[in-house]
Amino acid sequence: MTHPNDVAVGIVGLGGIGSHHATKLTERGANLVGGMDVDAAARERFYEEFDVPAYEDEEALYDDCDAVLVTTPNRFHEEYAVSALSAGLDVLIEKPLAHTLESAERIADAARDAEGFCTVGFNNRFAEPVRVIKHYQDEGRFGETTHVEANYVRRRGVPGRGSWFTSAEVAGGGALIDIGVHAIDLALYFLDHPEVVEVSGETRSEFGGRDDYAYVNMWGDDDGPEGFDVDDSASAFLRAADGTTVSLEVAWATNRPATDEFVVRGTEAGATFDRGGDDLTIHEASVGGGHHLSDATVETREGDSHAAEQAAFLEGVAAGEAPAINTVEEGLRVQRVIDAIYRSAETGAAVRLD
Repeated sequence: MTHPNDVAVGIVGLGGIGSHHATKLTERGANLVGGMDVDAAARERFYEEFDVPAYEDEEALYDDCDAVLVTTPNRFHEEYAVSALSAGLDVLIEKPLAHTLESAERIADAARDAEGFCTVGFNNRFAEPVRVIKHYQDEGRFGETTHVEANYVRRRGVPGRGSWFTSAEVAGGGALIDIGVHAIDLALYFLDHPEVVEVSGETRSEFGGRDDYAYVNMWGDDDGPEGFDVDDSASAFLRAADGTTVSLEVAWATNRPATDEFVVRGTEAGATFDRGGDDLTIHEASVGGGHHLSDATVETREGDSHAAEQAAFLEGVAAGEAPAINTVEEGLRVQRVIDAIYRSAETGAAVRLD
């Protein structure tokens, strides 16, 4: 059997997240064989940092690869994922699956017919607290999990105004599709991906388009509000066919304290944890020995969710078997919810998905 670190892997899209993935691959000793980007400066930076070829044409990269990571702006996910799948390669696409539902559906169609497999970069599933919660869910400690409160809220965190992140044409949306996709996926993951039948949501653009947008730091450069045409916050409520529900708060910018808190509520126990942390609290109640409430703090080892995500992907490539986690079908379900929230916000009414 091929060792995961012997898998020849390339990266399509050599911007910030592509370089981040390349760094993680080299840290684990993986066989990074090259990269591809249409931008010459990005190719030069990648070559200088990682000392592997950087191509302008994806076909040249594919000839050297067993698998590729697609880390381009959202609008181009479909183009490169489909061509890689057509070339017989295994593919990991950074979240979201695509910039629109229609594009995501075309990727999923290509993956169903492909020799290789396709996974989606929902790295938060590999966080240590998430793994602990899933373990206790599987053991039955939580009983039936019925509701998840999902928060991914920055007080000020609009990324690179004037970049592709703040262009609806390229990104497909703003805070909801950028960071909200993580919150939605994690909530549905805790609920075992139920069939979402109704979505009600509202999106807002209140800060990113202002000349007086006040911030302390920004991921990327601030080129000002011109062209900012996406949401910078969203609120939504999801209802599934089995009665489970999700309440969602997402923001790049809002006048409230930042929070990444998730609350998982079950019939026998619940849990609270910070998406960016390593600890969680389990909440329980009992009549044994007298009525009482208890909160148990669980400390986990510091983890690296991106490294763990890459490990699962490369192990699947090496074994010739698609991982059971982060499937393209799950990514498509998340994309349907995102699309429904945007449609609900546009129409001012709940959207049925059944």
